[in-house]
Amino acid sequence: MIPEQKRTLETWVRARATPQKIVLRSRICLLAHEGQPNQQIAQQLKTSRPTVLLWRERFHQAGPEGLAEDAPHGASPQRLEETQVKAVVEATLHTTPPDATHWTTRTMARRMGLSHMTVARIWDAHGLQPHRVKTFKLSRDKQFVEKLSDVVGLYLNPPDRALVLCVDEKSQVQALDRTQPGLPMKKGRCGTMTHDYTRHGTTCLFAALDVLAGTVIGSCYPRHRHEEFLKFLRQIDRQTPSDLDLHLILDNYGTHKHPAVAHWLKTHPRFVLHFTPTSSSWLNLVERWFGEITRKRIRRGVFKSVPELIGAIEDYVRLNNQNPKPFVWTKRADEILEKVGRCKAATVTQH
Repeated sequence: MIPEQKRTLETWVRARATPQKIVLRSRICLLAHEGQPNQQIAQQLKTSRPTVLLWRERFHQAGPEGLAEDAPHGASPQRLEETQVKAVVEATLHTTPPDATHWTTRTMARRMGLSHMTVARIWDAHGLQPHRVKTFKLSRDKQFVEKLSDVVGLYLNPPDRALVLCVDEKSQVQALDRTQPGLPMKKGRCGTMTHDYTRHGTTCLFAALDVLAGTVIGSCYPRHRHEEFLKFLRQIDRQTPSDLDLHLILDNYGTHKHPAVAHWLKTHPRFVLHFTPTSSSWLNLVERWFGEITRKRIRRGVFKSVPELIGAIEDYVRLNNQNPKPFVWTKRADEILEKVGRCKAATVTQH
């Protein structure tokens, strides 16, 4: 490195307007000029050794100008022939590799004689994501339209002097304890936990979500039979204003339709049950709340006993009710039916 080149790099490092990537590259070359080894440079600048080697070689070939220019990329979709882009898109949509269910950028790149980054840019430009798949299930309930309209009507236009409650059970919630203590999160490293665990039993969480207020009535029971469901209905009866009707949105689980439950409901006429269509749990907003408690409190929790798990669930319910945030339903029944119709038409076309 000649003195003029060194002065140029030092000026770039000091100047506030210099892009940080140029500052990093300049520092790499200056430290290398001082005789520091590559690994030590990488550690000092918090980068990788291949990065150090890359920009030292670039400086050796082109001087400071080599640091100010990014490496040339492979052919981009704009520079490719239209036929090449079309071939990649068609192959992605209508073929699969002989040894896999879907293409990756590298397998497609080998197939087409392109770089994997070029394939990635083509996929991005055309909205293609072969690595992802979404699950679905169309309800075959003969009363799908009626049940859908009934439930959505409760969300969008709830009756006067009544509470709309979404009710369901989250069964088999496991009290899992990790086999070894994990490490806490720190700068530059996420928290850790072992992949294996010890089971300490399960509990069943019964929950009733107030659609308007966002508060939750919840209880944990060892099982989820009709006996436990009746206990939970009595709890709802005690913890809600007695002068209000209660409209409960439930799924079609047999417990909810047990003769003992039906008999109890006859003696408590303020309870009105509304059932979602089969295979349509997404219509019940309490499922959304179950997702929240799973993500925030259960999935990464460490529980040495079932009572400890129940205590954590009860704490979450209590804190939720101190600052409730209701889920707002926005889709009308006709919009949902239109989307379901498109989905049915697409599946028929594909098969």
